[in-house]
Amino acid sequence: MTTGSHHHAGTTSEQRSPVSRHAVVFDLDGVVVDSFAVMGEAFSLAYAEVVGPGEAPFEEYRRHQGRYFPDIMRIMGLPPEMEEPFVRESYRLARHVQVYDGVADVLRTLNERGLRLAVATGKAGERARSLLDVLGLLPYFAHVIGSDEVPRPKPAPDIVHRALELLGVPAERAVMIGDAPTDLASAQGADVTAAAALWGCHDVTGLLAAGPDIVLRRPADLLVLCPAVPGR
Repeated sequence: MTTGSHHHAGTTSEQRSPVSRHAVVFDLDGVVVDSFAVMGEAFSLAYAEVVGPGEAPFEEYRRHQGRYFPDIMRIMGLPPEMEEPFVRESYRLARHVQVYDGVADVLRTLNERGLRLAVATGKAGERARSLLDVLGLLPYFAHVIGSDEVPRPKPAPDIVHRALELLGVPAERAVMIGDAPTDLASAQGADVTAAAALWGCHDVTGLLAAGPDIVLRRPADLLVLCPAVPGR
């Protein structure tokens, strides 16, 4: 996946444009944190508790990443009652979630350069803020917005619009980074530059087919796109 990485990162004309970016909106799972092992465990426990014996269809669940949990349950035809044990177990296991290598350094550097950062996640807002707090990352973000805090979750643009509103940054000055087509659709709907993060993506082909403006192969690639904000 990482072969020939760097010549690729600079291939789009978008990246050579002189636009000064003032904000970065991050998806959480698969971009900032590698939570899939913990998510799988929480999902299996919730499935066993609510549905009963048998293998929990976690791979199918992963295909809907970026969406709000209740929406995924509806799409998969699973009982909405799975949400309570899933959330409970996710809180219990939060300290086992991994931060991707290089992410904390990138967040620190972006802060130092004067960029405003937000998280726009498929998770509920309270759970996302709690997880980032446990992992020591919450101070890097000016705002953390969950799917339960906007009228329509991803792939609708509402969550990105809300992030821009809170950050006080126009769409053309922002970039949104995601690892799923729902993230890119949300960014594109809000007229924000859509960047595909490949380091946590389990379906690279599907992500690239969603038409990102920029492809990032490792977190540090983001620093090339986001020089210091003038006057900050």
